[in-house]
Amino acid sequence: TLKGVFYQRAKLIHPQEDLLKGFHPDDRKHHIIINVGGIKYLLPWTTLDEFPLTRLGQLKFCNNFDDILNICDDYDVTCNEFFFDRNPGAFRTILTFLRVGKLRLLREMCALSFQEELLYWGIEEDNLDWCCKRRYLQKMEEFTEINEREDDLIENETTGETVEETKISLCMKKLQDMVERPQSGLPGKVFACLSVLFVTITAVNLSISTMPDLREEEEKGECSQMCYNIFIVESVCVAWFSLEFLLRFIQAKSKFAFLRRPLTLIDIIAILPYYITLLVDTTSVGYKKPSSGSIYLDKVGLVLRILRALRILYVMRLARHSLGLQTLGLTARRCTREFGLLLLFLCVAIALFAPLLYVIENEMADSQEFTSIPACYWWAVITMTTVGYGDMVPRSIPGQVVALSSILSGILLMAFPVTSIFHTFSRSYIELKQEQERIMYR
Repeated sequence: TLKGVFYQRAKLIHPQEDLLKGFHPDDRKHHIIINVGGIKYLLPWTTLDEFPLTRLGQLKFCNNFDDILNICDDYDVTCNEFFFDRNPGAFRTILTFLRVGKLRLLREMCALSFQEELLYWGIEEDNLDWCCKRRYLQKMEEFTEINEREDDLIENETTGETVEETKISLCMKKLQDMVERPQSGLPGKVFACLSVLFVTITAVNLSISTMPDLREEEEKGECSQMCYNIFIVESVCVAWFSLEFLLRFIQAKSKFAFLRRPLTLIDIIAILPYYITLLVDTTSVGYKKPSSGSIYLDKVGLVLRILRALRILYVMRLARHSLGLQTLGLTARRCTREFGLLLLFLCVAIALFAPLLYVIENEMADSQEFTSIPACYWWAVITMTTVGYGDMVPRSIPGQVVALSSILSGILLMAFPVTSIFHTFSRSYIELKQEQERIMYR
């Protein structure tokens, strides 16, 4: 790079400089003065020749005063000064683009404001460097999600106001406020508290049902009074969850969109096992498939146990009422790239350390604890992600050195994406909290 090239392509004019002093009429053929929000720059026409489609580049094609005012806000004929009433801080990025052809996004600048500046100055978003373009697109996706949620909320409010207030529409509006907006009033708060209460009861009931005494009774085919009480409590909870699901389905305007929501799918997966278990228990009582011995009943019992284990998904229903769980889900969706990088780092490190340790231990150690490379993969996973279980320990000194290297590598690799994930979590929490406050304000 030649010395002073950037300075020649665009020069900052200090406020104390007198523009009229030493000004010649022929100078307007060589350079112009750009005034953006009170900050002035001296630009040669040759700088703008490379960007003819931008707003500044179109100044060269203006033939009269009206054409100039269609592009800028004011024009001083005396010193050939064009005034633009725009943000001078944002224009620094535009000036850098005119100087070196590199478009960068400042961290302190809002992405929406930056998009408006690019549209005003006529610069394409594709000119952004890859390091800034990814951050810019991520910000725009977040703004799009927020705007879509706000548009849906405003649309629901406006449609509720424009539709004639019949008894059915009024009831549907109250039902929607109760099941979807706990902050709307006392019914919504009571409904949310009951939902959280039944989820808690279900989790406790599931834990009690795994006690050794109850498991022995289940294996013997017996049912004591405690087992019967657990079944009654579970039935009441499932009845409430089924009623809640039906109420949400009834008030939903788009049934198909409602069924596609992640929380709705979790509700369906959590509720259906109870009815399937009830149906299988009813149909399998006193029935034994011929020529199969007890294999059929064993398979039915395995299916029932798996279905009952799915009841733990009831805990995910707390995401409807917990801002923290909603933030966790939103962060996981936005940080898929970071999680993918973390998985890639771990896979590469595991594929490196596991075969190395297998070769060293089989050659130098007396006891053969590492029987195969897949077994070493398991050792590498638990070593790099936790402190290790101690079920497989290297005995030789070179093997211990490899183990130490894998431990330190795991600590470093796990720490690399944490900062980005933390900032995404913090930003997502603030967005959801502000959205909740706007809903409460409405």
